[in-house]
This record gives sequence, structure tokens and C-alpha cells, in this order.
Amino acid sequence: MRLIHSRNAVRKEKSNLLDSYTFQFKNDISSIEIAKELNNPFANAVPEIAKRAAQEFQEYITQASKDWEYDFETQKGKMFGVLVVELSDKSLAFLGTVSGTLQGNSPKQKLVPPIFNESESDAILSNGLRRLAKLTLEIKQTQAPEKINNLKENRKQHSIELQKALFTKTEVINNKGDHKNVLEIFSEVADSYPPAAAGECAAPKLLQYALKHKLKPVAIAEFWWGNMPKSKARKHSKFYPACTEKCKPILEYMLDNKDLFLLANSKDSGDLR
Repeated sequence: MRLIHSRNAVRKEKSNLLDSYTFQFKNDISSIEIAKELNNPFANAVPEIAKRAAQEFQEYITQASKDWEYDFETQKGKMFGVLVVELSDKSLAFLGTVSGTLQGNSPKQKLVPPIFNESESDAILSNGLRRLAKLTLEIKQTQAPEKINNLKENRKQHSIELQKALFTKTEVINNKGDHKNVLEIFSEVADSYPPAAAGECAAPKLLQYALKHKLKPVAIAEFWWGNMPKSKARKHSKFYPACTEKCKPILEYMLDNKDLFLLANSKDSGDLR
């Protein structure tokens, strides 16, 4: 009886360290060697512990997606990611999320949320989209070519302003505890304007959540789930490095290493060193 009570106490204590976005490993991971440094997200090498986390997260997706309003059999697949983290008691758990969003009101309580302030951004986005819809309707109802061109230009400028407002609200944290928004990161690091959806990929979302909640990042991996996109080759359940266009400036800022991408591509390093 005492042994059972002791085990229950351990489980309860462990559950108190987990939140609604944290997964506890179901299988034994005691034999897996854990590196001292986080692996390079731009490298092809995937640590064994990240593979184990991905396997268990894929099992979760298989079951949970039955209730999602997103059909992976008929719609384009999505990139997902996992981040193994060290909890305050030094044990390991993992986080999981999807790149971008899932259409419809899918229950995503176990998927790490976006970086941006949802309450503020939702208002900006809803108002902005209503304005875009109104302009689109006016274009369809207008016959005069000159007026149509003016409306299209207005719609284009409004779309740019809307994206800029969202980038300003997307505040990114780095491993030193500093904050910059996406516009600042791209202007200072890449000297360019962020592409659409910058900051919405899986890796930045996972690292943001871990750093914000004082969880030590241990290993990270991203994999494709579902049908292959038309734009590039992506195979179901296969691992892929973080993207260059959207993620390079953000991840290098978050991990305070401007050479991450070069390091990964020069010798395909598995970690940050």
C-alpha cells in the first residue's frame, strides 16, 4: 500500500509540473543519450530524443485530428514540430505545434499557440479582413476600369498595412530574455521586410513558449504531416530543417547565434556548436 501511495504521489507531483501544452513521454527514454546543447534547427540531423517525441506527437495527431475541422486526406498537409524541454525537476517532457493555423474551429488545446498577442491581433485581423472584403466587393461591383485599378491599389496597400500591424504585435523573446518584434528582427538582421506569415512556423512558436515559461530547450525537430504540397517535395511524417525565408532571422535571434544557418550548411552540424 505504501509503495502504491508513493507512486501516486510521484505521478501527482509530476502532473503539477505539466500544463495544457506539455506532453509527458509515454515510453521509457532512460536509455537515450541527451546532448548538452540544443541541436541546430537548420541541420538535417535529428536527435534520438526528438525522434521519440515526434513519434508520440504523431500518435496524438492521428487521434486528435479526427475532431479537427481540417481534413488531411483532402487538404494540403502541414508542417508540425516538437520541442523536448527540461522541467524544473530536471525531467524531460515535450511540446508540439503546427506551422501556421488549422482552418475552422479545431480544438487545439495541446498545440502551442501563436507568438503574437491573440487578443490584440484578433481585433486587428478581424477589422482588417472586413476592410479587405469590402474593397474586394467594391471591385466586383465596379465597371469603370480606372476605378477598379484604384480600388485594387487601395486593397494592396491595406493588405500591406495589415501585415505590418501584425508583425509589430508579434514580439519575439530570445534566450537572454530580450524582446524584439518581427519587423525589428528582419530590419536589423536581414535588412529586409518579413515575408507573409513570418513567425508562424513551428520552431519559433515552440521556442517562444519554452523561453517564456522558463523551460530549457533540449531538442527540436519539424516534420511534414499529410499530402505533399505542389510547391516543393514534402513526404508524410519525414523530418525537415527549419525554413530559411521565414525562420532564419527569427531563430538566429532567439538562439543568439547569427551563424546557425551557415554552420548547419557548412558541415551539417547536429547542434549549435
